[in-house]
This record gives sequence, C-alpha cells and structure tokens, in this order.
Amino acid sequence: MIGSQASPKEKRPMSETPLLKLSGLEQVFDTKKGPVAAVGGVDLEVKPGKVLCLVGESGCGKTTTARAAAGLTRPTAGAVEFRGKDITQMSAKERTAYRRSVQYIHQDPYAALNPTRTVYSTLSAGLKRHGIVKSRTEARAKAAELLQLVELTPPESYLDSYPHQLSGGQRQRVNVARSLAMNPDLLICDESTSMLDVSIRVSLLNTLGRLRDELDVGFLFITHDLAVAKYFAWDGEIAVMYLGKVVEHGPTPEVIGNPQHPYTKALIGAVCEPDPDLAKANRSAVGLRSAEIPSLTALPSGCAFHPRCPAFEPGVCDTSEPSLRLADTSPERKGRKVSCHIVARDIARAAPSDRTLTFDAVPGSRRPEPESAI
Repeated sequence: MIGSQASPKEKRPMSETPLLKLSGLEQVFDTKKGPVAAVGGVDLEVKPGKVLCLVGESGCGKTTTARAAAGLTRPTAGAVEFRGKDITQMSAKERTAYRRSVQYIHQDPYAALNPTRTVYSTLSAGLKRHGIVKSRTEARAKAAELLQLVELTPPESYLDSYPHQLSGGQRQRVNVARSLAMNPDLLICDESTSMLDVSIRVSLLNTLGRLRDELDVGFLFITHDLAVAKYFAWDGEIAVMYLGKVVEHGPTPEVIGNPQHPYTKALIGAVCEPDPDLAKANRSAVGLRSAEIPSLTALPSGCAFHPRCPAFEPGVCDTSEPSLRLADTSPERKGRKVSCHIVARDIARAAPSDRTLTFDAVPGSRRPEPESAI
C-alpha cells in the first residue's frame, strides 16, 4: 500500500538471480574522427528491489549504458541479460514481457511527454496497447490510480490536463506514473531529477523510494550528483564511471564514506557540504592535476584518468590499463571493487589490521537526512 492506494502488484519474493546483468558491455560509435568507444566493457548487476546508482561526469557513458540496458540500442559487444536471459536471444513473447518489465524515465520532463496528448491519453496508451484495460471507464480508473501512486491528487484535476498546464515536477511524476502502468520489475531513471528544483527533487526521490520499498521495483539510477546517489541508494550500490568504464563499485556507505579511487574522491569533493569541517576535508581530497577531460577519440595510454590524477606515478599509471578488481576481501568490505594501480598496490602492502575502518567514524558516511542530503 502507498497511502490509501492499492499497489499495482503483489510484492515479489526475493531472488538471487539479478534482474538485470550487463556483461562486458561495449558501445562503439563510428564518427568522422574515427571510432568512439562510449562504453568500454561494463559489468553490472541490478538485484530485485535494489538500487544501483551509476555516477559520473557528463559524457562518461552513463546514458549510453542505460539505453543498452533498456534495449533501446544494440551494444557493439557484450551481453544484456534480464532474469538470466540474453535479450538478443528472446522470443517475441519474451521480448514483449521484457519491454513491459523494464521501463525508462527520461531526464527532460518537458520533452518526454507528447504535447498534444492529455495526461489520461498518455497513461492509457500503454494500458490499451497491452490489453491491461478493456474499456474507457476501466482505463480512466486505472489512470487515476496511477496518479495517486505518484501523489498527483486529486487525480481528476490532472487527467484532462495537457503537459503545458503542468509544472516540471508534475510532468516528471506523470512520466513515473506512465512507467508504472506496465507493472515494471525495473525502472531505469536517466537523470530523472536533475532538471527539477531542489525541494521538488527531494519529494520525487521520496516517492520513488516508496515505490521501491512498497512495490519491490529495482532501479538503475543514473546521476552525476553523488549527493542524490547517497540519498536514494544508501541501502544499494554505487558504480562510478569515467570515460566509459567503471572505476569504483561497491555498497553506497563504503563508496561515499571511504572512497578509494582518486576520481571518486574528486566527485565527493565537488558536493556542496553545509558542514564546514567536512567540506574542508572533501576539498582537500580533490587536487586534480587538470580539469580537462581527455577526448574519447584520443584516450591516454595506461589509466585514462592519469592526466588528471593527483596520485599519478610515472611508469606505473601511464603504462598499462588497470583492471576493476576487489579492493578488499574482508567481510565488512565485501564487493568493493576499484580500478587503480596505486590503490591496488597500497592495499596489497597494507596489513589486515590497517583495513578495518569503521564506516560510522568516516565523515559523511551516516545515512543522509532529507533536509541535508541534496
């Protein structure tokens, strides 16, 4: 239940099989300047009812990865699996079920809605197409239920409205309602809150969080803002991307509370922090050698981040490309992966007793409060 409304489906039993699995995903585009590897081998999993936040600067390949995961583009190499089945090997019936189970929420709430359709027409189109409703009365009742799920109440005030009559936050809630019409297992949110005011952003994130908890929907959440990732995915995972590759991946409290990769530290240092002591600590960790991002058509040798990395060591970072490997095998760090020669070397040298950091003691590692998280 959400408020007084019945959820569109029963909560599913938890499964060990990932909802979505990306294996060696690559996406290369042919351009006038030559091939551009927008995504260069990404391995990710989204589990039922869990959140995976994909974080990074603009142009790092987040949206390209998301579009491949949603089946909107065919990857150059690698595989996209939904519930253990490669989407390219699906039958027509399985493909239809996949298209209903995985829904995409776009970044721009103004461009994502057809300006000639009312809210009712937008919400009922998919319901009618897939035979979920049989009559106009049933479709209108279902559309009203969806609006209540996303807290657009009373729904009668919105059903016959056109997009230009709605605010940005209301439009984005309509987009969320449209995605819920198909009873999805997975929502792919591509910067879905970035164009909204801060107060509306928090409200929408709270709504998405309730949908995640009540309906057991999994999320692949794309954002460039680590503050948003920290708030929405505290009980989930964060994967940090740089120039088409994941450079750090792990549980959110670990990635936020004790970042290992220099790029992750730089992203955290760029977050606005009201606590002056924490803000000073974050800024001290930035210190990039360069603000210029290398071109995808002329990537540097070795680690792609080395021209900007404050931990750069000649002869190490610029000679070979680091692999994404487990940073620690201790139980409290299970699953943390980092792609960095220096971090891997330092961890290998450290004694086990030096790697038992308690995350409650790390500045900024506590669960964020709504009023201070974003």
